Amino acid sequence: MIHVPEELARSQAKCNGEAGRAFVAGLPGRAEEFLGRWGLEVTGPSMYGAASLVLPVRRVADGTRAALKMQLLDEETAGEPDGLRVWDGAGVVRLLDHDPGTGTMLLEWLDAARPLSSVAETSGVREALRIVAGLLARLVAVPAPPGLRTLGDIAAGMPAAVPEAAGRLGTEDAAVLRECAAAVRDVAGEPGDRLLHWDLHLDNVLAAEREPWLAIDPKPLAGDPGFELLPALMDRFDPDPGEALWRFDLLAEVVGDRRRAVAWTLGRVLQNGLWDVEDGEPELDAEQVALARILLARRA
Repeated sequence: MIHVPEELARSQAKCNGEAGRAFVAGLPGRAEEFLGRWGLEVTGPSMYGAASLVLPVRRVADGTRAALKMQLLDEETAGEPDGLRVWDGAGVVRLLDHDPGTGTMLLEWLDAARPLSSVAETSGVREALRIVAGLLARLVAVPAPPGLRTLGDIAAGMPAAVPEAAGRLGTEDAAVLRECAAAVRDVAGEPGDRLLHWDLHLDNVLAAEREPWLAIDPKPLAGDPGFELLPALMDRFDPDPGEALWRFDLLAEVVGDRRRAVAWTLGRVLQNGLWDVEDGEPELDAEQVALARILLARRA
């Protein structure tokens, strides 16, 4: 038997309803199936995030350490193995095996007890972000494979939602939402074709043996590298404009065109804002609004 944390069960029920509850209920059986199919034994307690359960395992045949990742197969997770295959371990965890029917993956073993956020705590956020920038440069250098979700489709769908969302917000938040939408309109015709991680932040980078640090948990997307910056920019956010722009310039330098990086970062704020309003939030995230105003001032 494996332990399924109650936090994961609650998260799945909240976000995915009946499908999430069915996924959680089926986890013990799924684990048993793939432990047997891939010749694995569990070596420690379950680990989990909001969407997945991960078992530390070892191959019985040769003792290789690995991680068995089980998650609900949906639009977000379906492209993960495709992206990992294309990156082939370059700056990111390596895919060892995969079951297309369930989305279950066997992944290279990384040290979950040593996320990159630990560097931020000991050596400072700037040092941690320099490591992120190095990984980001490698990840976005790769063209996206066919069949992934595209930033073009996402960008095309956002403007229509802005008037209603803005009408449910206060005057200042609504103005920020509209200005972000205007920035996206300027670049929407060239959404890009790079392979994006889409969730690259300090806790999604772990210490490794093959390399010092590797990214995990991508949500692959085909698009402009500028759409990658926001998660890392918001890690331990500092509202001082000088610090915020130092971070932005560090990351924007490795993805190329800073003007486009400004616009697509504002697009990411827009996307998150629309999600917040859809979820019933009465206002936008204050830190993201602060960053948006700093970037809008630079854009002007």
